[in-house]
Amino acid sequence: MDTFVCSSWYYLRYSDAKNDKMPFAKDKVNKWLPVDQYVGGIEHAILHLLYSRFFTKALRDMGLLDFDEPFKNLLTQGMVLKDGSKMSKSKGNTVDPDEIFENYGADTARLFILSDSPPARDFDWSDAGVEGCYKFLNRVWRLISSNADNISLNYPELKAGSLKKRENDDLLRVIHMAIKGITNDISNDFQFNTVISKYRELVNAIYDWRGKKSELDEEDKNILSFAIVSLIKLMSPVAVHLTEEAWHDLGAEGSVHDVEWPHWDENLAKASSITLVVQINGKVKDKIEADEALSEDELKALALNSDKVKELTEGKTIVKTIVVPKKLVNIVVK
Repeated sequence: MDTFVCSSWYYLRYSDAKNDKMPFAKDKVNKWLPVDQYVGGIEHAILHLLYSRFFTKALRDMGLLDFDEPFKNLLTQGMVLKDGSKMSKSKGNTVDPDEIFENYGADTARLFILSDSPPARDFDWSDAGVEGCYKFLNRVWRLISSNADNISLNYPELKAGSLKKRENDDLLRVIHMAIKGITNDISNDFQFNTVISKYRELVNAIYDWRGKKSELDEEDKNILSFAIVSLIKLMSPVAVHLTEEAWHDLGAEGSVHDVEWPHWDENLAKASSITLVVQINGKVKDKIEADEALSEDELKALALNSDKVKELTEGKTIVKTIVVPKKLVNIVVK
């Protein structure tokens, strides 16, 4: 019998694998199926996916199950290339994963594969890229281990406005933005390459913050603890072994992979605000609290829509508008 016959319904059998009376019980297959996520190469989209759908619909018509489609979501993954060509044994351009594991560890291999490009696109294997990922993980390990004495797993909840120092509040916002961004990127079509970019941004932010501190007071230690613990949790799906070891080195019990995923505060996950100074002919006429991430065009529109500006420019001609990013908008009128 052709192999496609078996592969077209094996996932249904998983729901009731020990049943020796029938392929599967209807109540069990309806409980566990359809499959939440199908991941496969482009060649599967034509053959296996087509046959699986046919089998499912036929079995539905026979009354053996109640659903219409076998898979809820499809992700067609890209190919791994080496020197521009598809990796294959016949071409002799494959990479032995055991060598990567031996020299760099499984975390490095996983990080590199996920960091290069979106999962649906092909990516080129690069020895330099593997080395770069290895160095990054070592940098993460140094960040955690060098600060271990100042990290507590029992830090208080840090809310908006709870920190006195501006630099600590800024780091708190960076952490919440990272949690939100990483969570959404993982959920949105498995965009792990952008997830790893956000790992790097968060690590850089913590290093920059720590480099400006010669001594740490209680507030500093609390925000550092929150930053490091959040980083470990966020990196745990990718750097599986590093995060588990770091988690236990900090004195935690159980596995980091069993703890609750970090939550973000929507207010803190927004970019820091700035005080936008609005001038008319060089004289300050208004001050507006604005999002630091706004573009020049958005700052201009915000200033022109100010009630004070509308009142003062009524009946006058706006000659030009000068925007100094993150600082001021000067409206020239006559």
